[in-house]
Amino acid sequence: VQLQASGGGLVQDGGSLRLSCTASGRTFPNNNFAMGYFRQAPGKAREFVSAISWRGDVTNYADSVKGRFTISRDNTERTIYLQMDRLKPEDTAVYYCAANPYGLAVSDYGVYDFRAQGTLVTVSS
Repeated sequence: VQLQASGGGLVQDGGSLRLSCTASGRTFPNNNFAMGYFRQAPGKAREFVSAISWRGDVTNYADSVKGRFTISRDNTERTIYLQMDRLKPEDTAVYYCAANPYGLAVSDYGVYDFRAQGTLVTVSS
């Protein structure tokens, strides 16, 4: 499975950005793969941001982004989207898209067998 991430860039404090991530390649059994985002800020550990189940009926958010970020997916396009609103300077990080074949919208990075290259999000104050 290959994951292609896009989006990101520079935005001012309070602004919005949308990230997307498309899966291609071999099909997981029953197409039951969950996807999500993690991020890593300079000098900090990687942290969970959000995840969504295959059907889109289960979503999971880090407390730091709840109410500001919205994750969604379009299975016809095998793509997920992370709409990021009311961005803050502390959201500045490299964002990584990941997928797991277990259908679990969880925060454990180790569950995600497939990862995309990171995309940089910079929020200026």
